[in-house]
Amino acid sequence: MFEHILAAKKRLQGYVNVTPIMTSRTLNRRVGAEIYFKCENLQRIGAFKFRGAFNSISKLSKVEKALGVITYSSGNHAQAVALVGQMLDVQTTIVMPNNAPETKRAATEDYGATIVDYDPEDTTREALSESLRAKNGFTMIPPFDHLDVIAGQGTAALEMFDQVGHLDILLVPCGGGGLLSGSAIAAKNMDPDCRVIGIEPELADDATKSFYTKRLHRVKNPPTIADGTRTPSLGKITFPLVLEYVDDMKTVSEAAIIEAVKFLFYRMKLVVEPSGALGLAAILSRNVIPKGRAGIIISGGNIDSATMTMILNS
Repeated sequence: MFEHILAAKKRLQGYVNVTPIMTSRTLNRRVGAEIYFKCENLQRIGAFKFRGAFNSISKLSKVEKALGVITYSSGNHAQAVALVGQMLDVQTTIVMPNNAPETKRAATEDYGATIVDYDPEDTTREALSESLRAKNGFTMIPPFDHLDVIAGQGTAALEMFDQVGHLDILLVPCGGGGLLSGSAIAAKNMDPDCRVIGIEPELADDATKSFYTKRLHRVKNPPTIADGTRTPSLGKITFPLVLEYVDDMKTVSEAAIIEAVKFLFYRMKLVVEPSGALGLAAILSRNVIPKGRAGIIISGGNIDSATMTMILNS
């Protein structure tokens, strides 16, 4: 699988932003370690999802591109697929919940995608997407459970190791496991001694339960502020990869997530969505005690004004 990540890196060259590494002396003093942030909130469309979307769609045949692609997403993957479709002249259809963040919906529309709304209480996004795919001949580009998507996401960690060298631990947000599994594969090949820890909200802890029990757990519409982690479960591909390559899973409270978003905003001048702040939340809440050199992947920065106002006023 690592060779797929290396190939994805070459495919993305010239299209993907090489996102910066940032540090905070204040944070380092507070936690007694060197913390390095990989700022994928500064990636195209404001999230790491561009990597997997471009890698997978760019590999399609001319016939597949002509027929168009479909996916399901609450926001970041939707924007990524829509933008890549615009760049490569591929028609995109996005199945999106009717409660998706307005900023993410608006951006997806701006990139030219056709949005199909659904009510999460009435149907599943997977079922609706599959019926539309079968009817129209679209190619499915799922948010995480796809080898080309995983390989693309893994380039974020690959790039980080190129930038900072050795890390003792790497903290990665976990929703469906695409970023986590891809990053873990990259980490174990670049720096075998680096411990990779996936971070989830306590209210959406299906992956953590799955990791510890070795059985796939599911959660339905978890009420976490971290909307990017509201996936029902790890995937058929990502689950075994997480078990093989990830060293540990930890969860964080909603209060810890809010504290992390505020720290990034006020102390580091970074706009980060709740899902993107999970790694820092784990360190600030002491659910993970870093030693030496710790990497944190900030997965995205797409947050609507109402959510950010609520967080900053809390």
